Amino acid sequence: MTATTSAPAALRPHAEEAFAEELDALAAADDRPRPERWRLSPWAVATYLLGGTLPDGTVISPKYVGPRRIVEVAVATLATDRALLLLGVPGTAKTWVSEHLAAAVSGDSTLLVQGTAGTAEEAVRYGWNYARLLAEGPSRGALVPSPVMRAMSGGAVARVEELTRIPADVQDSLITILSEKTLPIPELGEEVQAVRGFNLIATANDRDRGVNELSSALRRRFNTVVLPLPGTPEEEVDIVARRVEQIGRSLDLPGVPDGADEIRRVVTVFRELRDGVTLDGRTRVKSPSGTLSTAEAISVVTGGLALAAHFGDGVLRAGDVAAGVLGAVVRDPAADRVVWQEYLEAVVREREGWKDFYRACREAGA
Repeated sequence: MTATTSAPAALRPHAEEAFAEELDALAAADDRPRPERWRLSPWAVATYLLGGTLPDGTVISPKYVGPRRIVEVAVATLATDRALLLLGVPGTAKTWVSEHLAAAVSGDSTLLVQGTAGTAEEAVRYGWNYARLLAEGPSRGALVPSPVMRAMSGGAVARVEELTRIPADVQDSLITILSEKTLPIPELGEEVQAVRGFNLIATANDRDRGVNELSSALRRRFNTVVLPLPGTPEEEVDIVARRVEQIGRSLDLPGVPDGADEIRRVVTVFRELRDGVTLDGRTRVKSPSGTLSTAEAISVVTGGLALAAHFGDGVLRAGDVAAGVLGAVVRDPAADRVVWQEYLEAVVREREGWKDFYRACREAGA
């Protein structure tokens, strides 16, 4: 008799797996018109991202906290023949929104091209199995379809992350795909035509302007939606708390409620240094070279929870996040350290109720 072993749990399940129950509940309750090959109607896709309560009492958790109209415009774009470009500074949840849009529309967020300086044209169009190519010559069997080609054939949503990191000549291979909805295969004298349901979501970091600018021809093929930074401290605290709780569950870390005060402190420090002024508007401060995004705040708090779980009493305290805050702020050891020390002495030291945070930050930087 052999023991049955279950497959190990994924560290980070894809969105369609992690939120399968919510997607199934939405599909069951969704009686609105759906574009061809869409798993949900545009209304249900927006509800999946923004959250809500279904008639049967099922609670849909918000995946994106921000203006509703931004999500509605993004979803409506995918229902047309225009591709979607999500643009924003680092940490504005571009990749997160892209993944959840693909999961809700197609039930598959894995048709992904990760943009880098080394991304080749084959990653966007197609490649070849060279062993079969040498043995058989050009054939369908030797062809290796890209995620974009597979999305075209299956009527699904493809994703291209960090589009402006991709070399310009590779970017331009998307023009025919987005304008003609066709991918020629000259080696075979054939082409792949996109079926209904196909579309493409790209993300771009506006801090990368000047790296590989999009050509005007390619930019015209996209409807651009700008994802802003959280508008208020409360929104940002909510975003950080939700994401840390989701990550923490997968890592068996302590619950977020015990660390709510430290989350608010991290968010406050990042916002003030990012904006160059304290939240009350009374004191101007210098900004460091880093972005201090919401994503970095999530990383700092998650790291702090790990410290609290494995080397503390399980409660997130100032000492658990201080080193992470220092590492996020001081990217340039010379200039950023001066900025941090001035902020620490002029703002943190004088703030009521922050003495423990001040001491922890001083010790972390010693």
